[in-house]
Amino acid sequence: MTRDIHSTAIIDKEAFIDKDVSIGPFCIIRGKVRIGRGSRLQSGVVIEVITEIGEGCTIFPFASIGLPPQDLKYKGEETRVLIGKGNIIREYTTIHRASVGGDRTTVIGDNNFLMAYAHIAHDCKIGSNTVMANAATLAGHVTVEDHAVIGGLVAVHQFTRIGAYAMVGGFSGIGQDIPPYTVASGARAKLFGLNTVGLKRHGFSDSSINALKKAYKILFREKRTLKEAIRKIKAELPDIPEIRHLTEFIEKNTRGICR
Repeated sequence: MTRDIHSTAIIDKEAFIDKDVSIGPFCIIRGKVRIGRGSRLQSGVVIEVITEIGEGCTIFPFASIGLPPQDLKYKGEETRVLIGKGNIIREYTTIHRASVGGDRTTVIGDNNFLMAYAHIAHDCKIGSNTVMANAATLAGHVTVEDHAVIGGLVAVHQFTRIGAYAMVGGFSGIGQDIPPYTVASGARAKLFGLNTVGLKRHGFSDSSINALKKAYKILFREKRTLKEAIRKIKAELPDIPEIRHLTEFIEKNTRGICR
């Protein structure tokens, strides 16, 4: 199959459009944009330099990708957006290219589902297999790890991290890091335990879930500092990947941990 490009689409000569790509009516592609094999732009999509989109992505009407960041420090420097394969990007989603305060790259992994009106700001790092529901909003320099789920109308403060397999309830405000494997919700979000249902759906073993439950109790139910709790976890709980990831995530925090 050859490229299917509508006659009303405007595509820069510097852009690279791979085989089997479909570009619908009134799409605009400016500058050094690369779109991978089998991706589809439905209509009215705007993509600007420098953006790379992997294979098999579907981008719905009026999404905009790679536009300049909403950052007053940005003065037109060369920055970029890197998007992996198999992503679904729904209507009116905005993904901004990076600013100058980091590695100059906004990154989105593979197989993510970004629902309508989602916003990913400059310098964000999104893993793979995540879900952002309608109007979920990430400020600059936010990290979202693999398999995290962010509910609708959630606002995430800049430089905040959301851990792997975490679930954030809708209409929440996230000002501190959400640990992996947990559930958080609220206008000033707080934790409500492990994401047990999500862990079971993803095939975590009973022994791993039980170890995480014990770690959660030590961290957030006992009257200990985080450093004391981590020492106890390392001394008493099995050295499994989930426990290591949880403790390492907490040890690396800079904004504080949601409690």
